[in-house]
Amino acid sequence: MKNFIKIYTDNKTQIESFLINTLRDYKLNYEDKAQCNEAFKRLPSLELLYVTDKTYKQISPNIYRKEVDPQAAGKTRKYLLEKLHKSADDFYISDPYLSTTTGNICITLSKKDNDRYIFMDFTLDKLLGRLGLIELHPEFNRFTRDIYKLIGFSLVFFTLLSMVYAFYSFVTHLPKEGFTINTLFKPIVTITLALAIFDLAKTILEREVFFKSYGDGEHSMILTKFSIAIIVALSIEALMVVFKITLHDYTQMIHALYLILGVGIVIVSLGIYTFLSGKR
Repeated sequence: MKNFIKIYTDNKTQIESFLINTLRDYKLNYEDKAQCNEAFKRLPSLELLYVTDKTYKQISPNIYRKEVDPQAAGKTRKYLLEKLHKSADDFYISDPYLSTTTGNICITLSKKDNDRYIFMDFTLDKLLGRLGLIELHPEFNRFTRDIYKLIGFSLVFFTLLSMVYAFYSFVTHLPKEGFTINTLFKPIVTITLALAIFDLAKTILEREVFFKSYGDGEHSMILTKFSIAIIVALSIEALMVVFKITLHDYTQMIHALYLILGVGIVIVSLGIYTFLSGKR
């Protein structure tokens, strides 16, 4: 989905011009069913339309391609003003966002029509496909999103299992070993790894299933957060190894050094990556 957002951003002027030119002389009587059907036929990417008065109170039902929802009449749509920006005379257009009504990524166009406003929601992927900016494969896109959803929630499930195991390990080892460094550090390492897994799951679900806007800088920040969680877990493990060797066999300290050097290499690599990402 993030690719669709980038394509839209790169072609924003062209897309807005297409919509405005298509709808400039368009008149809509929402009470005329045939006229509404004609609007959906004329605009394949249109998923929802409704009309408000000059105070942005909805005076029409929500009109979908195949159904009408009369319960939406009377709602205020003032919250949409924060998303809309003026594109041309009497036309306002939003950037892509997740529609709470349809669950799709869409853009909203508002057209002033005398003392009322016509609002139209356009499904982003269908709009880009209509303009030839992407090649649409709706079934494959749904399949891909379902796979990402399955993977994301599976990772969340294993995150919870990791946390349960961390507490179970602590509770079961405490009576046997007492309150030792080993007893304390093992669950900390497990929970830190659970945090890294959850961050990965959260990123997958936000970017590929539930829309949340990310810029290029934020993409690198996500990888940085995940890497930092791994570095923290490895550092704790290295510290635990040092304590174990100190208590039992100093001759094995070289192995702890190898682990610490490995963590240091990861930190330096992350620093180089962050520096180069900032230079783009």
